[in-house]
Amino acid sequence: MSYFLFKRTCDILFSIFVLFVLSPALLLISLIIVFQDGGSFLFKQKRIGRNSESFIFYKFRSMPVNTLNVISANKNEVKVTFFGKLLRRTNLDELPQFYNVLIGDMSVIGPRPPIPSQTNLIHLRKVNKSIQLRPGLTGWAQVNSYDNMPEEKKAYFDGEYYKKMNLKLDIYIFFKTFIYFMKPPPTY
Repeated sequence: MSYFLFKRTCDILFSIFVLFVLSPALLLISLIIVFQDGGSFLFKQKRIGRNSESFIFYKFRSMPVNTLNVISANKNEVKVTFFGKLLRRTNLDELPQFYNVLIGDMSVIGPRPPIPSQTNLIHLRKVNKSIQLRPGLTGWAQVNSYDNMPEEKKAYFDGEYYKKMNLKLDIYIFFKTFIYFMKPPPTY
């Protein structure tokens, strides 16, 4: 069995497990968001995935209804709801992406999916071939200080991951992600 097939099987099983076990929490978070200010509990955004194909990316909505999309480097420029601050600090806003993993748009480990306007990052990933990978919930760039990292540096880590991708590295990234989450929360 190829590593890609093994990785996809693990992604499916892990996302089913997470979605099932956390279903009460997912429901509670959804209800709080809806009761907070109305509107959808989900934030949906077009992202670029494997082989430059676009897909709809899901997160719990942490911003007021009708907030414009911005790249992650400019996330501090948008207003965040009171509950949204808690979601972002705990990274619970990312949980709906397990649905993206389940349906095959994403993987647990891989390069973070860019928005279409990040043309330079997309181009750099085409050059280093990391665009051929499913984007991930976490990845090599994320555990190497992803926030506010220049696109060239992100692409460097993505290309390095593409070349070295294996079970040992994926396990390392998975556990290093928890250390990353232990960093002091950002201020908004």
